[in-house]
Amino acid sequence: MTVTLGETPLGRVGLGTNRLTHTPENVAFVRDAVAAGVSLLDTAHVYTGGESEETIGAALASGSVDCLVATKGGYGSGNGRPEVLAAQIEESLRRLRTDSIDLYYLHRPDPETPLEESLGAIKEHRDRGMIRYVGVSNVSVEQIERARQVVSIAAVQNEYNLSERADDDVVDHCANNGIVFVPYFPLRRHRTTLAQVALAWLLRRSPATLPIPGTLSLDHLKENLAAASVELTQDEFDALGRA
Repeated sequence: MTVTLGETPLGRVGLGTNRLTHTPENVAFVRDAVAAGVSLLDTAHVYTGGESEETIGAALASGSVDCLVATKGGYGSGNGRPEVLAAQIEESLRRLRTDSIDLYYLHRPDPETPLEESLGAIKEHRDRGMIRYVGVSNVSVEQIERARQVVSIAAVQNEYNLSERADDDVVDHCANNGIVFVPYFPLRRHRTTLAQVALAWLLRRSPATLPIPGTLSLDHLKENLAAASVELTQDEFDALGRA
């Protein structure tokens, strides 16, 4: 079961790393996660003060692993300014130990900066080969369309799960336009078996979804990956949606 981001096929469940700190144990965990089948690692410039990116960079430094890394920049008022984004992109490149970021999101539209200016700065780095694919996060359908006028958008990342479905229109818009939808906080407070059901519901909700549950446990990671093999009936899917 895969979803295609740009021209890259990916497994349907990725790994969120917002709690990842730079320790030898976590470097090994990232390597084990990729070996277990994770093909998308999701991080951000602000996660754990930069340690998340540093950990991923250290884990993948050998260059022998087949995994797409996504990071984000421009979180918070004023951080969507082109000069700020440019500095954050450069820092993310150093932390990740790469000369090209696979997928780079504008983390959140900046109320102080026109969306087009922020995306223009990201596009400039993409055109220079420093970014492969561009995404946007925490956006509406209208903002997605504004972003697409500036640069091709490969992915959208918003909060979405069984109990938070305000962005139904965004999910459907992405599916209809060949954009991968990456829901964050996909599990909320569910326990393990319920977590697999929650992930299975997200995967069935749209063929464009690629959830990124965060965990620091390899066993939990493997359980999340196994959710891709859970097949809900239509009645089960409908009942969960009404819950």
